[in-house]
Amino acid sequence: MYVKTVKMRHVLKTAVILLITAAAAFAAIYAVNRLLRPSAVTLKTEAEQAEFLKSLGWEISEEPINCREVTIPKDWNDVYSKYNELQLQQGFDLSDYRGKTATIYSYSVLNYKDHPENVVANLVLCDGRLIAADVSCTELGGFMQGVARAE
Repeated sequence: MYVKTVKMRHVLKTAVILLITAAAAFAAIYAVNRLLRPSAVTLKTEAEQAEFLKSLGWEISEEPINCREVTIPKDWNDVYSKYNELQLQQGFDLSDYRGKTATIYSYSVLNYKDHPENVVANLVLCDGRLIAADVSCTELGGFMQGVARAE
């Protein structure tokens, strides 16, 4: 029979090291999740907005073709409810912004597959924070999708 004696000091030291490692791993995962959430994106300037869209693979106009302020209604109709469904799929949620004023920046998209014209990327910002985004065709019977490129 083989018997090994382990001093509590070694067990305690190993347990403390494992706890510290686990805590550091959880903190790192939490920080990465917070930073990569779309709602954590801050776009204070048009240059930052353009860089964000370009990082997603969009070729866009150098400057916004339209910039307008809107108030997100407190009571939503079907259009807003469906738009928020699209936003929820991307990690955004307009529910927290009901009744608040937001700014929509629209850029011409120059590289949308099968649609060389009339496609825009819209960025909805509230106090510089990206709260919604979409790519849509402005033609009659057009389309709307999330801002991530679908290949």
